Amino acid sequence: MTIPRGHAVMLALGIVVLFDVLRVFLPSLITLFGRAGETPAELMGLYAAAWFILPFLALLSKPRHALVAGAAGLVAARLLLQAGVSQLYVSSAGVTAGLILLYGCACTVPRRAVPVGIMGGIALSSLVHLLLDGVDLAWQEGPLPWAATLALCLALFLALLSAPRAEEGAPAPARIWFLFGPTLLLAGMAATSWAKPEQGPEPLGTLALSWGLLALTLVAATAAALGPATAPLIELGLGIALIAITVVSHLPGAGVPGLSIGFLGSMLAAAGSGPAGRRQGPALLGGGLVFLVGVFAYYAAYDLDLGVPNSVVPVAISVLVAAVAVVPRLVRDPPVQLSARRRTVPAAAAVALVLVPLVVAVAWQPVPAVAAKRSDDVTLIAYNIRMGFGLDGRLSLDRIASWAAAQRPDIVLLSEVDRGWLLNGGHDDLDRIARGLGMRHYFAPAADNVWGDALLTNLPVKSVRSYELGRHGYPTGAQAQAVVVEVNGRELGVVNTHLQAPTGQAPEVAAIVRDLAASRPVILAGDLNTTPADPEMGVLLAAGLSDPLKALGDPPTSPADRPVKRIDHVLISAGLTAVSAQVPRLPYSDHLPVLTTLRLTSVDQEG
Repeated sequence: MTIPRGHAVMLALGIVVLFDVLRVFLPSLITLFGRAGETPAELMGLYAAAWFILPFLALLSKPRHALVAGAAGLVAARLLLQAGVSQLYVSSAGVTAGLILLYGCACTVPRRAVPVGIMGGIALSSLVHLLLDGVDLAWQEGPLPWAATLALCLALFLALLSAPRAEEGAPAPARIWFLFGPTLLLAGMAATSWAKPEQGPEPLGTLALSWGLLALTLVAATAAALGPATAPLIELGLGIALIAITVVSHLPGAGVPGLSIGFLGSMLAAAGSGPAGRRQGPALLGGGLVFLVGVFAYYAAYDLDLGVPNSVVPVAISVLVAAVAVVPRLVRDPPVQLSARRRTVPAAAAVALVLVPLVVAVAWQPVPAVAAKRSDDVTLIAYNIRMGFGLDGRLSLDRIASWAAAQRPDIVLLSEVDRGWLLNGGHDDLDRIARGLGMRHYFAPAADNVWGDALLTNLPVKSVRSYELGRHGYPTGAQAQAVVVEVNGRELGVVNTHLQAPTGQAPEVAAIVRDLAASRPVILAGDLNTTPADPEMGVLLAAGLSDPLKALGDPPTSPADRPVKRIDHVLISAGLTAVSAQVPRLPYSDHLPVLTTLRLTSVDQEG
């Protein structure tokens, strides 16, 4: 039995377009509807759930009608997003339309096309996301992104029209359609947080090789989905391996989550065997709800105390995937012969031979050279970038980098740096901004391995250390990054932090500052969530720091659209004076940046 190519291509392209829309929908929930925490989590969850529940109305329609209507709605939403029209509501409607399209697929696409269609769509979407450096076409402007988007949408419609209306063979079991949502969640999390916990400049080629390995893993997963189901005991071993790698990848400091993707194709192949049964459509929509619940449960832990580590969520999802795929095969499924294509392995090898070098070439970048400074003046930027999303909800990484580069900074301190959260679209903020600035970067994980703070500089760096701060009853983790750089032959200490619970964390940071300032001048900067009048500011100033911005106009930094308070700071110790300071009115985050020029002096000069 051969694979119905038309159906497989249609399914894969539908998933690619839906994943595109999801990568806009999820961050829009946070930045536009949720306003970065201002909207109650319960209301935000209800809003999101509504768009995943609405597709159940498709149960009242004929599958072919759902297929066509869903495709039309999804394509329309995708084109409107490219035009920047009503981002939140268009992406919301696009998610509903995409799920209706997949409901139609679940009822009409023949069994043999389903595993490779699902895994192929997820793999293709992940690879394109990788090749675009995480900045999807929906966030890009100009004729080329438009042309690529139009081509993708046209390809989906052509695949829909060319796929035979009559079913070819038995439909796929309901459980493989149920696994679409959990598989999308696991693959989405793994593919976007690949090898990111590296805290210093990555050695030459490390990122490129990581991307190449991820591309190889995605090809292997698709090839596994293309082949037939294997012996149940082998599938059990693969399911256990999926769970084990998911557990390991969510340990502190782990950097190989993408390897788990390699086992998802085998799980889909296993789930695609066995008797067809019924209720494929409801199973698909139920799996979509699992995706939504998993996303919210994982990321809500950064704002709510769930009582358990959020790493339990992907582990539980991996257990669910393995159980749904393998257990029926072990217990009751009669064997179903699904002939393998003999050329699967050579074809996959040929694709990998072309694709992996391409991905490596795109990712390859030299580490910027260290540049010694022959002046006592240091230009510093401190900016909470809100994961790179501006007040309009648009991804602003390139705009941030362009503005910052124009200031010719020596040191850039960033807060709320996201290096791969699926909830925010899977972007590596730090890599993108560092490329735009041509600067070396030093990452300090805070909330988890891929979310935290960062320092960028080409100055000689003597030491880097990140101190985990106590949570003090607040769910989001925080750290203090202590870096010693060399400026004109002298050492300068920089403490970069984003306080989440200032009352408890300010004394901890003050102790770090005192220790670092024992033999050098020190700068403490970042989003301190503290105003100049708060008691916590007194704790920090008592560590030997001063607040030069008070004498330079005391400019407010938050919120960015109507700034009324200063919670983003640059504090300095003895041995430093402020030459200038300003807070530019930029719409690239919900905070405003602090731009300062500081001068190294001697204590005698200050006195």
